[in-house]
Amino acid sequence: MIEISTPISTEEIRKLKCGDSISLSGVLYTARDAAHKLMIENIKGGKDLPFDVKNQGIYYVGPTPTKPGEIIGSAGPTTSYRMDDLTIPLLEKGLKIMIGKGKRDKEVIEAMKEYGSVYLAAIGGAGAYISNSIKSCEVIAYDYLGAEAIRKIEVEDLKLIVAIDSYGNNIYERN
Repeated sequence: MIEISTPISTEEIRKLKCGDSISLSGVLYTARDAAHKLMIENIKGGKDLPFDVKNQGIYYVGPTPTKPGEIIGSAGPTTSYRMDDLTIPLLEKGLKIMIGKGKRDKEVIEAMKEYGSVYLAAIGGAGAYISNSIKSCEVIAYDYLGAEAIRKIEVEDLKLIVAIDSYGNNIYERN
């Protein structure tokens, strides 16, 4: 098990290999389709993003409503290819970690290689288990999007797999 934390450098990302088991701690940001669309509009319009993506990670999740006394609802990964058309501008700005489930587009993988980023897979269907690794949660942008609002979360010992490393090695293409 390789322990990593955010923020993370390109040098640290380049050490991660496809298939590695990861324990991630630190700050992540949550964003799904609608939030990605708004962030890309900000980039195209020359406006600031709701958070600095440089050396950070985005978890593709729209958590379920939070029950009383809990930090966050069930927080299972969203299918990542839905963000593929909106990912490269974030990689260009320094995004290092993307977390979700499922395959990624060839163009996104090429950009990951160019910018030194990694795609980590979370366990689909394990949202309640994953939420146990989330120690704090705060909506920081686009509150009106509900579950798709951008959240700043702090995670501890979040278990993940390197699905696609910064060299383009892809667990979904292995036998």
